[in-house]
Amino acid sequence: MSSRMNILFNKKPCYDIVFTKDFEELPNELITLGIKERRVCIITDSKVASLYGDEVLQLLDGECLKNVLFSFPAGEENKTLETVKDIYRFLIQEGFDRKDLLIALGGGVTGDITGYAAATYLRGIDFVQIPTTLLSQADSSIGGKTGVDFDGYKNMVGAFYMPKLVYMNVGTLKTLDDRQFFSGFAEVMKHGLIKDGAFYEWLLENMYEICDRDPDTLLEMVQKSCLVKKLVVEKDPTEKGDRALLNFGHTIGHAIEKYKGFTLTHGECVALGAVAAAFISWKHEWLSMEEYYEIRDMFVPFHLPISIEDIDPQEILKLTKSDKKMEGNSIKFILLKKVGKAVIDRTVSDEDILNALAEIHYIEDGE
Repeated sequence: MSSRMNILFNKKPCYDIVFTKDFEELPNELITLGIKERRVCIITDSKVASLYGDEVLQLLDGECLKNVLFSFPAGEENKTLETVKDIYRFLIQEGFDRKDLLIALGGGVTGDITGYAAATYLRGIDFVQIPTTLLSQADSSIGGKTGVDFDGYKNMVGAFYMPKLVYMNVGTLKTLDDRQFFSGFAEVMKHGLIKDGAFYEWLLENMYEICDRDPDTLLEMVQKSCLVKKLVVEKDPTEKGDRALLNFGHTIGHAIEKYKGFTLTHGECVALGAVAAAFISWKHEWLSMEEYYEIRDMFVPFHLPISIEDIDPQEILKLTKSDKKMEGNSIKFILLKKVGKAVIDRTVSDEDILNALAEIHYIEDGE
C-alpha cells in the first residue's frame, strides 16, 4: 500500500512523491503522465542497471511508445558534462523529442545528471525521479535541484528543474552496502537538526530499527525526512532565503570532500561538517556544551565519522572560500540556535572555521 505527498510550487500543486515498498504501482503512476503516447528513456548507472534495470524495463514494456535504457559508469567522478553529452547523443539517436520522458533510476548522481539533461535537452523535457539510495530518497530527489560537477567543484553547473513525479521504493534500500546506507542517513539526521527536533528524537528512539533496516521504520523515516524538505523548498524553491538551511554541514563538508578527492562519501563529509557547525554554534553560545556533545556523539551509532585524520586545515579553509554558497566575501554559514532550529549566519570567521577543523581533526599521540 502506497502513500503520497504533494509538492507545491508558487502555492500550486507541482508533483507528487509516492512512498511504497516495491515497483508494483510504477506503471500506473506513469500512465497518469501519459506514457502511452510517449517514448521513455531510463537513465541509470552501471551498478543500479544490474540490480533494477531489467525489472523496470519489463514493467514498462508495452506501456509506452518506446522504452530504452541508457547506462553510464557508476561513481561521482562521472557526474560531469561529458556524461550529459553522452545522454544527449543517445536521445538524439533514439529520436527523442520534447514530448517524451526521462526516468532517473538510481542515487543522487543519477538524479542530478538526468535532471540537468532533462532541463537542457531541447530546452526542456519531462523527467521522473526513482531514487534508489537513502541519500537520494531523503534529500537529493526532492526540490528540483539538478547539476553536475565541474573541474572537481561539486554541482557548479546546474539548473532548478522540477520532476513530474518522485517514486520512492524503500525496498531498494536493502541492496545498499552499509557505508552507502549510513551515508544517506547523514542527510536524514540533518533534517531533524535544522527543522524538527521531534523528528531528531524519533531517530534516536528508533536507532536499532533503522540500523536493522526494518521496512516499516524506513518508510516512516523517509516520509518524515521528505516532509521537512518539502516545507523548506516550498517556501523557497530557488534558494533565495530559507532553503539555504538545507546546507547545514555542507560548507565544511564539501571542502573536506574535495580535499580528500571524493574518497569519503558525501554523507560522511556532511556528518563531519555538521559536527564542525555544531561546534561553532556552541562557541557562539547558542548550543550548550551538552547539546553539542550529544549532537556529535549521535552520529556514532549510525556509523558516521566525527573526526578525521590527515587534513590540512588551511587548505580546507581555502576550499570553503570557493564554495558556491559564498556571497561576496562572506559565507552563508548554517548554524544551530537549538536542535530543530537552524539559522543563516554571515559572521563566521576564518578563526571560527579553523577552530572547528581543529575540533574534528584527529591527531594520534606523538605526532
